[in-house]
Amino acid sequence: MTREPIEVGFIPLVDCAPLVVAREIGFAEEEGLDLQLRKAPSWSSLRDRLALGALDAAHMLAPMPVAMSLGLGGIPAPLDALAMISVNGDVIGVSTALAARMAALGERPDFMDAQAVGRRLIAAAEGRLRLGVPFPFSMHAELSYYWLDALGLQSPKGLDVRTVPPPLMAAAMAAGEIDAFCVGEPWGSVAVENGVAELILPGCAIWRFAPEKVLAVRRGWSDEQPARVGQLMRAVWRAGKWLSDPAHRLAASELLARPDYVDVPSEIIERSLAGRLVIAATGEERRAPRFVEFFDAAATFPWRSQAVWMATRLAERNGLDRAEAARAARACFRTDLYRRELGPAGADLPGASEKLEGALDQPTAVASAAGRMILGPDLFFDGRVFDPTEAA
Repeated sequence: MTREPIEVGFIPLVDCAPLVVAREIGFAEEEGLDLQLRKAPSWSSLRDRLALGALDAAHMLAPMPVAMSLGLGGIPAPLDALAMISVNGDVIGVSTALAARMAALGERPDFMDAQAVGRRLIAAAEGRLRLGVPFPFSMHAELSYYWLDALGLQSPKGLDVRTVPPPLMAAAMAAGEIDAFCVGEPWGSVAVENGVAELILPGCAIWRFAPEKVLAVRRGWSDEQPARVGQLMRAVWRAGKWLSDPAHRLAASELLARPDYVDVPSEIIERSLAGRLVIAATGEERRAPRFVEFFDAAATFPWRSQAVWMATRLAERNGLDRAEAARAARACFRTDLYRRELGPAGADLPGASEKLEGALDQPTAVASAAGRMILGPDLFFDGRVFDPTEAA
């Protein structure tokens, strides 16, 4: 059978796993695709290649299609998010010098206590904090702003946010260019392995179920290539389901460790997949429940309420109209395509495309096509709940 070639870009991160698995385990081939994965050096490079048509699709920061739909980011080329690729998966780390100042203030706070860790960080920072994030329009930036703003450290007075590509985060820390970072794994753990950082908090302690990466395409490509869109979405969805089985973590980590993909030791990747993080050069370890998700609890569904959350925050910082931003955000998270392509493939579909964000403190059954959908805890660390209807 002739397979349709499709070029998909990615950044070397643990959360590119569904794309790697779709290719290497054979889900793409079974869907009739010749999936060709193209590694990019930075998010701006990946964005440009997708926007200019050099790629068919990409592993993309969840806020990026939202930002581009609002005219932010430099290139006027709107993107659509077909599905989520991953939820959670970020870590916050600090330099060893800053970690020492935090330690001098008393016993280390609980790894999942964002309130206590944040207060300790602000006290130890002694002024302005230089924070590295992989891209301005990223969940790394949004989670950091949300967390530190709520605790009183606001940008630009107290928070200097700098853009550093994920694989270069450890080097930036070693060079003294940043004091802290929020980055996707394995690059936080690499900084720890290199002896230049300690991990103080997982991103999921700020928002228990934060959208992280999406499967993105150029606006209109799904209309031009409906068959390939369905094939790609099914292959990636099946790969996410495969990854949800803990028995597959070792195999997945060995695939991701290959030079063509993430190119770091498989042991580091396997720990990230399991939510078992070495936080300091001493080997001290912490666990983060549901540290990264690829399938369970509707992790692949592109909730429009999450797009609206991102849009309203971007609108507030950039002086845009909240209601217009919300409308644009809803349009680029393609729940319609998800329902059309993945419902027949066996995906359980939620009864609604929006929900209250941050309202669940325990696993909860919700209305769905098959009546089997359980959503997990999704609390924000400060107890706030986001109602997308209030953004209009």
